[in-house]
Amino acid sequence: MTLPKITERTAQAYIYVPFTVPMNEMQRPANEGFPQIFAFIKQHRLKPVGEAFYNYRRIDMSSTLDVEAGIAVEVAGPDGGSVRNGILPAGRFVELSYTGHPDQLITVTGMLIGWLKETGQKLDVEERADGDHFACRLEIYQSDPAEVPDMNDWVTTLAFKLA
Repeated sequence: MTLPKITERTAQAYIYVPFTVPMNEMQRPANEGFPQIFAFIKQHRLKPVGEAFYNYRRIDMSSTLDVEAGIAVEVAGPDGGSVRNGILPAGRFVELSYTGHPDQLITVTGMLIGWLKETGQKLDVEERADGDHFACRLEIYQSDPAEVPDMNDWVTTLAFKLA
């Protein structure tokens, strides 16, 4: 795992498929969303400019999460079916890379949140009755499962927008 670092990110077009799921169904966005996105990219000849990611828009751990399965693209395509266009916001982000099984990302995220509290950094998040709503909270999957079959060797980067 790397140490957290503060970075500046520019606004970036992306395409995504939105999901509202309970925590125990987090495989659904990967199993359903990413195949739709990659087919859409091929169909519309879009150019990805990064790795696939989850963007957590709303989190209520006791109920459901609003999550987008997405990928940044050079230029947005048309909306089509369940695939939508968006813009990842520009701004200051905290980033941390982790090598290991995705099951450990809850622990890694908790460590990053703890680091933010210790260093006085604030996330761009709004607390509401239905959960925490994030401006941008990315879980970027650096490893291609076809090239890195052992999930214990996967690299994931967390990138959370700061206030």
